[in-house]
Amino acid sequence: MNHETDAVKVYFFPFLGGGHQIPMIDTARVFAKHGVTSTILTTPSNAAQFQNSITRDQKSNLPITIYTLTTPKNTQLPEIGMSAGPMTDSSVLLEPVKQLLLQHRPDCIVVDMFHRWAGDIIGELKVPMIVFNGNGCFPRCVLENMRKHVVFENLSSDSESFIVPGLPDRIEMTRSQVPSFRRNKSEFTDRMAQIEEKSLGIVINSFYDLEPVYADYIRNELGKKRWLVGPVSLYNRSVEDKKERGKQPTIDEQSCLNWLNSKKSNSVLYISFGSVACLPMKQLKEIAYGLEASDQPFIWVVGKIFNSSKSDDQTCSENWVLDEFEKRMKEMDKGLILRGWAPQLLILEHDAVGGFMTHCGWNSTLEGVCAGVPLITWPLSAEQFINEKLVTDVLRIGVQVGSREWGSWEEERKELVGREKVEFAVNKLMVESEEVEEMRRRVKSIAEKAKRAVEEGGSSYGDIDALIHELKILQIGKDV
Repeated sequence: MNHETDAVKVYFFPFLGGGHQIPMIDTARVFAKHGVTSTILTTPSNAAQFQNSITRDQKSNLPITIYTLTTPKNTQLPEIGMSAGPMTDSSVLLEPVKQLLLQHRPDCIVVDMFHRWAGDIIGELKVPMIVFNGNGCFPRCVLENMRKHVVFENLSSDSESFIVPGLPDRIEMTRSQVPSFRRNKSEFTDRMAQIEEKSLGIVINSFYDLEPVYADYIRNELGKKRWLVGPVSLYNRSVEDKKERGKQPTIDEQSCLNWLNSKKSNSVLYISFGSVACLPMKQLKEIAYGLEASDQPFIWVVGKIFNSSKSDDQTCSENWVLDEFEKRMKEMDKGLILRGWAPQLLILEHDAVGGFMTHCGWNSTLEGVCAGVPLITWPLSAEQFINEKLVTDVLRIGVQVGSREWGSWEEERKELVGREKVEFAVNKLMVESEEVEEMRRRVKSIAEKAKRAVEEGGSSYGDIDALIHELKILQIGKDV
């Protein structure tokens, strides 16, 4: 057996929700470009969301396939699509994954950390496993140091600030911004820690020059083996790949790009809160009023709307406000409101887009950075408040809108971010000033480093090759 020419075989087992599934699919595709025989394990309904991009790769003779997992008789996954939250139970896939691994053993399986049950069965079968964690190095370091050093019971209130000790930068937060699973001990975090303990290490969608001291901190201080392989969004080179990434857009991308073509460079604000966030209509109204007062051109992707216990009359009244706002903006040619899925990469890359109002999900944060666009940060859940600190305090490429309350994805928050804060943040980022120009210079420099990282000779390109080399050594050892 010639191990130098025999391809490494890796299974990729993404989570169901878009925020984790999309970058894992990109990761599988880039490993195939490095010669790995990549197989994506997923359900039939999820496979349909990225089949086109995989088919294009196959036509380019890349060694990548999709294996659809069929659930046992009388069991099925809930139809949640791209909006699956981290608590979604995917354990119904345990048996089909086990049977596949028994019949066709790969050299390694890359598993999303939200498949919390997977570590047990994969460990039992002694298949080498790598964990995909879905976020960057910085939030990992902050959360780990919180766990080790911060006693939340000692804080007098949710609004009392504290410094996260032991980090290269001064990171100050309040208890209200910390994820509930970090404030309180939970089985959720215990299970994720266990799957990582059984792994060879973690694959991270980031690049060294974005967060070098934190990449080193994970390896040297936390003692974790890690490979930085991103930003994986940059491996989408064709218009088709960018347009269809995640799902087919609900708007014709050309009409959207034509509208942007009519706007000046850096004049348009792009607004999106990701695939999972759920905002109440009263918060959307505050955004609308703030945008109108700022008088800046915008594209706003309105995602899922939180359904409160209001009467039908109140709901209709609030809907009417947004509908009237959309009508006015269209007549004035001031803004586009998109409902559903948008071609985010294509929009962010357009020369007219000069800012991105984001929930600070890791994918969106990276995509904004890679497009060289400064951010307005509006964190809501997960590790997003920590990502905000990276953007505004460490990298200094963004403006905070003033969100202070962490909540789960479908939880109505006690406080609204008012229209005055929205207007202030939009004008601060979109009206040219020396401070904004400096921000633009910084983020464009980081964007150039991101592009270099994924090219041959770049840091992420090298980490992928290093991981493949390590798997080949394991492969040889297994067959000796």
